[in-house]
Amino acid sequence: MQQSDRFQEIESNVLSKSNISPSRTLKRWLCTLLTGGLLLLAIFVELERKEHHTHEQLPFGYIPDLAMSGGDPYVRALMRTISASESNVKNPYILLYGGKHTHDLEQHPDLCMPITVGINHGNCSTAASRYQFITSTWLEKASIYHPSPSHTEALTEYSFAPEHQDEVTYRWLKYDSAWSVSISILLRQGEINEVLRLLSGTWTSLGFGIETNSMSPYLTEVYQKVLAEELERSQH
Repeated sequence: MQQSDRFQEIESNVLSKSNISPSRTLKRWLCTLLTGGLLLLAIFVELERKEHHTHEQLPFGYIPDLAMSGGDPYVRALMRTISASESNVKNPYILLYGGKHTHDLEQHPDLCMPITVGINHGNCSTAASRYQFITSTWLEKASIYHPSPSHTEALTEYSFAPEHQDEVTYRWLKYDSAWSVSISILLRQGEINEVLRLLSGTWTSLGFGIETNSMSPYLTEVYQKVLAEELERSQH
């Protein structure tokens, strides 16, 4: 008997004794591979579902820091929360109403952008900046709270630079008489919903006004997130 025939006889005997045929072995291998693939697919689908669910529940990520430095961490967190609803973009300081931008921040841009949705459809708005100040409100509050107005013989101008947007807003929120209550104390007492309700007449997207948006239901969660960041920063 030739050597090759001898090897075939041995292989045949082994397969016969183990009662396994080559085709049966291949089927088992394919079955194992298919089962493993289905398991991996199920894991992938579940991870995708959880990620999608998380994005549905928390439709926010990084909330930009303030341009100003220092200050009460609770009020700083409130300011970032307001802007999360009013100007939820990467660079909110240059935002105009409707989504366009301006890069001239020497003073309030005073551009009346058309309103295309909602009860004010057909009108226009001069809202601009991280806090969406309309021109008249900015001039009123800047005349009280602006840290460095520019005076000339004819008029007074107020820089609309990012840090000045922050500082005017910060001082306004900190001035108890402006709100007939201490916002800072309410925040320290954990009354963020009461504060948002109080401010909703000024910033109407805060969940109690006429212009709620996709961020409005999540503002208390946004506040808790950024408050933790501000408190940690204040300790360094």
